Amino acid sequence: MIAAKNIDEYIMGFPEDLAIKLEKLRQTIKKAAPNSTEAISYAIPTFKLDGKNLVHFAGYKTHIGFYPGSGAIEAFKNELAAYNLSKGTVQFPMDKPIPSVLVSNMVKFCILKIREQLVVKKKNND
Repeated sequence: MIAAKNIDEYIMGFPEDLAIKLEKLRQTIKKAAPNSTEAISYAIPTFKLDGKNLVHFAGYKTHIGFYPGSGAIEAFKNELAAYNLSKGTVQFPMDKPIPSVLVSNMVKFCILKIREQLVVKKKNND
């Protein structure tokens, strides 16, 4: 697979069933983070906010990887109990719908964390 230059190219590189799920996840993230920007980072779709990586996602044969970071995984560990997890990753299986409300809540959590970091940084610089 050739490295995608943008999220559209990335999604188009997958079979239709997976591409549909990836696009749904993309739209869920965009709706939860309307001021974010799209990019490709680490060769996967990334949403950025205020110059910082907000969340990433990626398509695989048997699942979709969603990368909100370890803080979000910890904060939502009860809601994520049905999924395979690692420190900063959740795997949504291909044979189940993507939990849009949960994804949206996790993205909003990540936005709050970035905003908190910016406030702390500003206070330290004052």
